[in-house]
Amino acid sequence: MITSLATLSPLNPPDTYVGRFAPSPTGPLHFGSLVSALVSYLHARMHKGSWLVRMEDLDPPREQAGAADAILRCLDEHQLHWDGPVLYQSQRLSAYEEVLETLRNEDLLYACNCTRQDLQAMGGIYNGRCRNRTIDLDQPHAWRLKLYDLPPDYAALDQDVCFADLIQGEQRQNLRDTAGDQILKRKDDLFAYQLAVVVDDIAQQVTHIIRGNDLLEVTARQIFFFRLLGAAVPEFGHVPLVLNEQGQKLSKQNLAPPLDSTNAGNNLWHALQFLGQNPPLALIKASATDVLEWGKAHWHMSHLKPGNRAP
Repeated sequence: MITSLATLSPLNPPDTYVGRFAPSPTGPLHFGSLVSALVSYLHARMHKGSWLVRMEDLDPPREQAGAADAILRCLDEHQLHWDGPVLYQSQRLSAYEEVLETLRNEDLLYACNCTRQDLQAMGGIYNGRCRNRTIDLDQPHAWRLKLYDLPPDYAALDQDVCFADLIQGEQRQNLRDTAGDQILKRKDDLFAYQLAVVVDDIAQQVTHIIRGNDLLEVTARQIFFFRLLGAAVPEFGHVPLVLNEQGQKLSKQNLAPPLDSTNAGNNLWHALQFLGQNPPLALIKASATDVLEWGKAHWHMSHLKPGNRAP
């Protein structure tokens, strides 16, 4: 296994809980973002652990000027204070390239020049078309990670991934059937989310990843990648999504309204209510500090139920 990534890790004491919130700066925080931030924050504080903030700013065409600062300001106004410096993925490109080069040297990657039309014709699951093709590396190409038929040193890695989600329960996924070989670096020379997120979780020694249920589907791929890199696999918990009236995930793409930080306490009260914590009605007009203190004292992950529901 690849073990050189351990040198990227800070020296946290053994058994230290490390959680994180990792927004993309594509716009201001909305209520769904607050729910994700709050649940990861409260679970970390319940375990007397660290709560980190990471800015996933790897996709400049999708980013909004000033959004990263606005997100941090909004978290601060909701009294969701993080530990340590904010990690910006845009400042980690050399680390991602180093891992990519190691994977290439281990014969775990291959170049791919498939078009969108090619991928659509495959029905959404990449079929390995470029695995045994000679690709002109002077032309635009992506780099894909092999998920099956691996080199001998990695043959024991199982593409059938099972894990116990802290909220959604037992999960099982066969990566060959459900995902196919994954892109780690795109044709446009941008690093893929699947590479950066795992490399950074290893580097920051993240032990618990509590996030929205929309990312449950990609978790097995990330677990496979953790194992491939010889790293400890974090615990995962996937929170029910906040849905709009049309049953869609509340998101910037669906024009979710930004949070009004002048009502931070009220926002936190409603987020706790959505998370099944049943905060007292007397706190609905309380300060963010008071609502958050109640949340930390009364947090129960067991109140969250599998699946999705609207607030």
